[in-house]
Amino acid sequence: MSAGPAVAQRKKVGVLVSGRGSNLQALLDACADPTFPAEIVLVISNVPGVLALERAEKAGVATTVIPHRDYPSREAFDAAMDLVLRAAGIEIVCLAGFMRLLSSGFVAGWQGAMLNIHPSLLPSFKGLHTHRQALEAGVKLHGCTVHLVTPDLDDGPILAQSAVPVLDDDDEASLAARVLEQEHVVYPLALRLLAEGRVTVQGNRALIRG
Repeated sequence: MSAGPAVAQRKKVGVLVSGRGSNLQALLDACADPTFPAEIVLVISNVPGVLALERAEKAGVATTVIPHRDYPSREAFDAAMDLVLRAAGIEIVCLAGFMRLLSSGFVAGWQGAMLNIHPSLLPSFKGLHTHRQALEAGVKLHGCTVHLVTPDLDDGPILAQSAVPVLDDDDEASLAARVLEQEHVVYPLALRLLAEGRVTVQGNRALIRG
């Protein structure tokens, strides 16, 4: 009697958080499907007591708090995170509301295996207050982007984007809410693409197979 087809090994994901963790929840929900090609096995927060940690614990995912204030430099803090991630066998790192700039050494160590979601249609409106920037610029479309992380802020090969219209009566809050809905859709999609090995990087372009 022959064995059935081999089930592909799910990629082990570590998520870095600092706050409420709504994008973490979207990833947790996606990974709850046993056919999803990735599983979240560790959530690290640099801030104790945040809602994101509660979300992970409810999902049965291991959590670790590494307070950045306990370290003398960004490099030392990143090195501590790196040790914990590698000890857990992490293969893909996802940033989900992680409010720390990462050192170039940490980014280099996870090159091609670290995703970030940014609330704008990159390369437009990098940095903070993206919804305010979009309203002030008068654009008709705004949205979100999932990209591979590089040492440059909010830069790197783009895996997925989703756009929403900017309405005449929008303020920052209403625009942010519509963009956030799309973030929850597009981040699991991008993680799937990377975990399935369908992403090839050429220069600053991410080419998606299939």
